[in-house]
Amino acid sequence: MEFVFDYILTVQTAILVFVVVLLKSSVKFVPQNRAFLIERFGKFQSTKEAGLNFIVPFIDTVAADRSLKEQAVDVPEQSAITKDNISLSVDGVLYFRVLDPYKATYGVDNYVFAVTQLAQTTMRSELGKMELDKTFEERDMLNTNIVSSINDAAGPWGIQVLRYEIKDIVPPQSVMEAMEAQMKAERVKRAQILESEGDRQAAINRAEGDKAAVVLAAEADKAEQVLRAEGEAKAIVAVAEAQAEAIRKVGVAANTEEGQKAIQLDLATKAIEAKQAIAKESSVVLLPDGNTETASVVAQAMTVINSMNQGKA
Repeated sequence: MEFVFDYILTVQTAILVFVVVLLKSSVKFVPQNRAFLIERFGKFQSTKEAGLNFIVPFIDTVAADRSLKEQAVDVPEQSAITKDNISLSVDGVLYFRVLDPYKATYGVDNYVFAVTQLAQTTMRSELGKMELDKTFEERDMLNTNIVSSINDAAGPWGIQVLRYEIKDIVPPQSVMEAMEAQMKAERVKRAQILESEGDRQAAINRAEGDKAAVVLAAEADKAEQVLRAEGEAKAIVAVAEAQAEAIRKVGVAANTEEGQKAIQLDLATKAIEAKQAIAKESSVVLLPDGNTETASVVAQAMTVINSMNQGKA
């Protein structure tokens, strides 16, 4: 009885182990953003997506485990020749993801290797269409063209290339030296142009300043001359008015008896002063024949004044 009991216990244990193994083989937990490809007797049967999945144990097998996440692959450095026959060393990074696990598994043997090689050949082809200067200036356009070309070729593999980034473009040393010399010449040229523009602007500013100074000086001189002329005119008018007033007053005074006497006295005094001045300036003095020359001069002057007064009357 004990032997039979041990046998039954052994059979139950074996059955339990078999059931556990069977359940473990039939239940598959697929992680997020992954896909399991199931084959039955070596033939593709189905694709299991994320979550709890069941398969037929010992008949169905997981042929491939594909990641659906975005992947980054380093594209090794390689040589490429530009349109103007310059050899470049170029490397980059390729970003892609698997859209169709079935095509990525059965459409190509190693899709990572295949897409990397395709990226290298496409990059060489695109660089061959561009000149050296354009490869530096239009790197974004170059990346876009490479992505478009790879997607056209990688469609049957179930691969979508999201972007391609060129890391380094290294021309030969001789080309680097020539580029540096060109850049130095361009910088010197720009500096000279800026300096000449500065000198030109400074000369213009100085000329405009001198012009403004001349204009202001001319205007100031003109204003000064106008003011001086106006002052002189006013002075002349004032003098003329003063002389006219003096003459008028003399004329009024001359109409009186006292005025006539004053005029005679003034004329006689001026005649005597004139003779004295002549005597001082000359060593020879001519004396008149008569002693009444002064009186005659005064009489003649009075006759003229009387005639003028009669004419006014």
